[in-house]
Amino acid sequence: MPRMPTDQALFKAAEAVRAKAYAPYSKFAVGAAIMADDGKIYAGCNIENAAYPVGNCAEASAIAAMIAGGGKRITRIYVTGPGTTPVTPCGACRQRIREFADLNVTVISHGVEGEPLISTLEQLLPYSFGPEFLPR
Repeated sequence: MPRMPTDQALFKAAEAVRAKAYAPYSKFAVGAAIMADDGKIYAGCNIENAAYPVGNCAEASAIAAMIAGGGKRITRIYVTGPGTTPVTPCGACRQRIREFADLNVTVISHGVEGEPLISTLEQLLPYSFGPEFLPR
């Protein structure tokens, strides 16, 4: 999958918000930046909590920012974290992304000291269940 001109802006937004992450327990700060259908970039970071299940992943925070800002659909998403291994969305966030993105949407996962992994949502979440399976 080719890189897009917007990828540098997404990377910068993810890294800027990652610097604001609240990760006192894991010390693993993550940033996510979404390009939405309205052409805007929405970013979010992970926010940990002493009661672990109450925390927010960066992707969930970015999706919340997108919805609050008026965006409706994810057209591209960039996730950054420490290290050399690509920082991919967790399983729950893959499903969260699925709610607001088509299966062919590009997900860039980047451990900033290494090379990014560029994949589609379908590659990260094969045989997924999405909103189209439910009646409206």
